[in-house]
Amino acid sequence: MMLALSSILLVTLAQLALRMAMTGVPPVSHWLSRWWMAHPAASLLLGAGLAAYGLSMLCWLLALRHLPLNRLYPLLSLSYVLVWLAAVSLPVFNEPFRWSSLAGVILIMLGLLLNS
Repeated sequence: MMLALSSILLVTLAQLALRMAMTGVPPVSHWLSRWWMAHPAASLLLGAGLAAYGLSMLCWLLALRHLPLNRLYPLLSLSYVLVWLAAVSLPVFNEPFRWSSLAGVILIMLGLLLNS
């Protein structure tokens, strides 16, 4: 179970890091240039986000060896909840709170509770 939770936390961190990175990354047409030199923070966040995705996948694959998929797969939706919570509560993301989004998060949590 720890591997699955590690995977969920890592994919959550990956999403947040990639969101922060992409606000500082130039358009795709500039990617062949050395944009990363002019934007080191965005480059580091992009690399960290991609690395977190890779580690998340490794943890997920290892978790699949020990737990059944019908128990593991619903847990992935926990990352949606964590990303939403961070996006609306951390000022760096400046995401607006919406009651409809909260309702969706509550439904996800109810689904997780009913599946356990």
